[in-house]
Amino acid sequence: MGAPEATPLESLIRRDRLWIGGGLVAAVALCWAWLVPAAIDMNGDMRGLAAWMMSPVIDARYLTLLFLMWAVMMAGMMLPSAAPTLLLYARVARSSGGSPVANVYAFAAGYIVVWSAFSLVATLAQWALHDYGLLTPMMQSASRALSGALLMVAGVYQWSSLKERCLASCRGPAMFITQHWSEGPLRMGLRHGLFCLGCCWALMLLLFAGGVMSLACIAAITIFVLLEKLAPLGAQTARAAGALLIGCGVWLALT
Repeated sequence: MGAPEATPLESLIRRDRLWIGGGLVAAVALCWAWLVPAAIDMNGDMRGLAAWMMSPVIDARYLTLLFLMWAVMMAGMMLPSAAPTLLLYARVARSSGGSPVANVYAFAAGYIVVWSAFSLVATLAQWALHDYGLLTPMMQSASRALSGALLMVAGVYQWSSLKERCLASCRGPAMFITQHWSEGPLRMGLRHGLFCLGCCWALMLLLFAGGVMSLACIAAITIFVLLEKLAPLGAQTARAAGALLIGCGVWLALT
């Protein structure tokens, strides 16, 4: 006997998963498809995707490209950790009779808007650090004191009550969706993005210490964010990492 035919509802759910899961995977893959060769080129002859970084002046074009670089990097790093919330939201939207694909895309758009706003702030911060001679042409900290300070800030924040509250929200997507369902998908995406920003902004500052376009640093932070948000002992991992960051920061600042 052959497998039973799928009911209309099962067919809709499978289609939703294809559009939502496929769209999420495609978005993340596109981001990393640019990040990886750009980072490799930056450490090579800089004639490919990183050629624009060789500009001798920081003008409007350079700042625009710098912002886009940060925006792509943030999307590639943060969307994977938002996947459980997006997929759970799709299931709830389908059971409520809404359009899960459109709602999830609106949710994701709100989430990306928040991290794009962070990217704008990071762009301006990089511009300022460059002007003060605190970043090398390779977009890496030129000051051990700065690197140490960034590590200590990130480490101390890992132990803060704000970090704890934001991380708890990111680790509890069901509770978040229940509490904010009435706000609609776009506003929920903005709110979830703010929680994630509150959870991870200090970690992203470590890119200035390890290298804004350092593939190893980008990958390490991405993996750590996934662990503290999704792993069973994520909250304990966050605090342990905070202690380690503080220790490394003190060592850098004093040597």
